Amino acid sequence: MNGRREGLRVKDTGDIAGLMAGIGARAKAAAAELAFAPAAARRAALEAAADAVAAAEATIIAANAEDLAYGRDKGLSPAMMDRLRLDAGRVAAIVAGLRAVAAQNDPVGEVIAEWDMPSGLHIRRVRTPLGVVGVIYESRPNVTADAGALCLKSGNAVILRGGSESFHSSRAIHACLVAGLRAAGLPEEAIQLVPTRDRAAVAEMLRATGTIDVIVPRGGKGLVGLVQAEARVPVFAHLEGICHVYVDKAADPEKARRVVMNAKTRRTGICGAAECLLVHRDVAATLGQQIVDDLMAAGVEVRAEGLAGTRPAEPEDFGHEFLDMIIAARVVDDIDAAIAHIRRYGSSHTEAILTEDDAAAERFFARLDSAILMRNASTQFADGGEFGMGAEIGIATGKMHARGPVGAEQLTSFKYLVEGQGTIRP
Repeated sequence: MNGRREGLRVKDTGDIAGLMAGIGARAKAAAAELAFAPAAARRAALEAAADAVAAAEATIIAANAEDLAYGRDKGLSPAMMDRLRLDAGRVAAIVAGLRAVAAQNDPVGEVIAEWDMPSGLHIRRVRTPLGVVGVIYESRPNVTADAGALCLKSGNAVILRGGSESFHSSRAIHACLVAGLRAAGLPEEAIQLVPTRDRAAVAEMLRATGTIDVIVPRGGKGLVGLVQAEARVPVFAHLEGICHVYVDKAADPEKARRVVMNAKTRRTGICGAAECLLVHRDVAATLGQQIVDDLMAAGVEVRAEGLAGTRPAEPEDFGHEFLDMIIAARVVDDIDAAIAHIRRYGSSHTEAILTEDDAAAERFFARLDSAILMRNASTQFADGGEFGMGAEIGIATGKMHARGPVGAEQLTSFKYLVEGQGTIRP
């Protein structure tokens, strides 16, 4: 292996360690300043960053063309190439996301609860930043903007380590975020992008106890598994998006056909795409088969059990994240069988029930514990922007601290502010 890698000249992993130590130290110093920076300054930085992205559209798309060429040479799947691709519409969406986060209420210092004690103490529980957030992500360059914006809004410094595929796009977007910080008079080190594709940088982030307060992995099973196995700092779990759609016997046919088609085909490469269709036995031969026929007509490969699909399903097709124009389908005896299937094969991300039966919907919601449960709505809505968060840094599927879309509020902790009047404890 030669010592030259794109974005950084390194002699050995000791240079990477030194690079990451420096990034971490600067992030920690920036976090301390951001913790008391005025909310107006953070908002101004995001608005200026949005202006910079809009002005740099041509530059960003040109940088993305380099990444797309790299992705083609690497043999990325069509779905992964779609994740990577930026065009004028997607750059405009990045701008809109930055503005939406800027306009949100500022979470830092928000009083969550307050009360008085018989002892005379007045106690407030208030939101406070986590500190330094490390975000490790793969091919989606818009994560650079989403993560940077949400961390800044919540008063956190962030270290961004994008995927090798999005290297040039992420750098172009990051430059706009830095321009926003500069315009608002905030430390430019508040949002740092690791300037190398070397994977040793990821290992250094996972070991950065004392510098990084939480790691957020955003990517496939391999990345998330590595982070969870090797991180020595807390991790916001984000597992695969093995999303299920259950068509109940009381489903409205028109709604069901429309929702399933959108859930699978709108964008197959995102974590909210449906990967498994479950159909109640009473409607399998009618509505269920009609939905399968719709999917196949749209070019989806349906691996089916109990339905006439493209080909019979294999056991390994269930519990699999395809991220492609492929879906597993199965007939189930009733809603409880659907729930049992999801408990066995799901990843606790997002599940949907299509039904007009209130009792069935309540049972589905009560007996499943995925981070997001939907009724008569596409799983493609499993996104922070669609939840009113402006953007999200990932979908947390664990049960500690944050679940579902992780927005600015979820990137805060809290502290207690206690006031007395010379109050002493007897």
